[in-house]
Amino acid sequence: MPSFDVVSEVDMQELRNAVDQTRREIDTRYDFKGTAAAIELNEMELTLFGDAEFQVDQVMDILVQKISKRGIDVGCLEPGKLEEGGGKARRTVKVLAGIETDTARRIVKLIKEAKLKVQAAIQGDKVRVTGKKRDDLQAVIAMLREADVGLPLQYNNFRD
Repeated sequence: MPSFDVVSEVDMQELRNAVDQTRREIDTRYDFKGTAAAIELNEMELTLFGDAEFQVDQVMDILVQKISKRGIDVGCLEPGKLEEGGGKARRTVKVLAGIETDTARRIVKLIKEAKLKVQAAIQGDKVRVTGKKRDDLQAVIAMLREADVGLPLQYNNFRD
């Protein structure tokens, strides 16, 4: 029986490469010379540093540009609150990966409301969709691409 998985993943190697490119651009840009502008990657969290909010926003713009060039959906970034103090500013940005239970339930509900002959089951941080016809599965993929789930979704592990 054909099936596929709906997942929300981030290629960590590409993310690391984008952060390295951002760091290199910060080091070479004239307007960042002698400032505290920097970026760090810790597991699934980025930390942006700068002298003021304006610099942190500039670092974020560079990061978004590099991430989008590397094929990572920018929707996987969730910027946190700006923290200022002591003449410095910093912002933590969470990297969203995996589908939370509430979002998975919403995806299953959307699939059931579409009245297609498929079954959707939550399996950890992914949703498995199975059906008898490949066309029904492709219709589910098209419907989920149109729907606004709040996460960048990928469709993998397609089995026939």
